[in-house]
Amino acid sequence: MEIIIYEGLADIPPYDDDVRANGYPEPVEKLRSSVRAADALIFATPEYNRSFSGVLKNALDWASRPPEQPLDGKPALVTGAGPGAIGTAMANYHLRQVLSVLGVHLLPGLEFLVGGAGAKFDADLRLVDQPSRDFFTKSLAGLATLTTKLRADG
Repeated sequence: MEIIIYEGLADIPPYDDDVRANGYPEPVEKLRSSVRAADALIFATPEYNRSFSGVLKNALDWASRPPEQPLDGKPALVTGAGPGAIGTAMANYHLRQVLSVLGVHLLPGLEFLVGGAGAKFDADLRLVDQPSRDFFTKSLAGLATLTTKLRADG
């Protein structure tokens, strides 16, 4: 499995359907192409005001529009890390609601939520908590299985 981190979310302009009607801006085309090319997706988000980030919502708004909506049918894992005991549980729940109406196949039961994140990552932002690493490995294996199953079924 190769994981490619998408680095271009900050370049995507605020969603505007009038702009979309005249053609997707280049940063949006790049996002849509990247989503289309991926076998599966991992959504990682912080939690802001009990929801996921506005930057991610903006990207989803652009990526979810026709033609050829690239999110439809993609297998995905939702994850996040936060300082509180339940990590980003509320953000992840809200994100899962949005993704479900976009045709994304969400990995059931293996969301990777890291609570107390400050003690589980080192100064270089590497996950060093072994139980968390083990569960993340299990989540990635589940995503690989879901991806393979959907490919065989489709």
